[in-house]
Order: sequence, then structure tokens, then C-alpha cells
Amino acid sequence: MANTTAAKKAMRVSARKRVFNMRRLRTMRSLMKEVVARHRRGDSAGAREQYQEAQKAIDKAAKRGVIKHQTASRRKAMLARSIKPSAVGGN
Repeated sequence: MANTTAAKKAMRVSARKRVFNMRRLRTMRSLMKEVVARHRRGDSAGAREQYQEAQKAIDKAAKRGVIKHQTASRRKAMLARSIKPSAVGGN
């Protein structure tokens, strides 16, 4: 437990920031899952539309420091690969 007044305030601030960060992370993850789910259902137009929203959420999370920038790049690349139409019978 914090002893000093400054440490107590830092704990309050940290708890408040954690709520916002967890909300941002939860939103980002749910949007990513929705992109993949729409693509699996065959709704490629909806998946591309949802991808734009997911990309925005990933960039915001990276900007705010919830995830690192390289993690954001990797997740956006993974989503882009998942909605890209696969070549039939090709390499």
C-alpha cells in the first residue's frame, strides 16, 4: 500500500488510466475478431469495411501506448493477410 500522498495519488491516476487502456484494448481485439469472422462467413465487403475500423483502433492503441508500434504493425499485417483473397491452386 502506498504511504505518501503522492504515491496514493499515483495509484488513483494509474487505476483511472487502466480503465481507459483496457477499454481500448478490448475494443481493438473485438474489432479484429469481427474482421476474421466476417471473412470466414464469406462477407468480404463487410470484412474490408470492418478492417478499416480495426486498423483505426489498432493505430489508436499504439498511439496511446497500450500496445507497441511494432505490435500494431504486425497485427494490421495479419489482418490484411487474413482478408486477402487466396489464390486458388497457386503458390
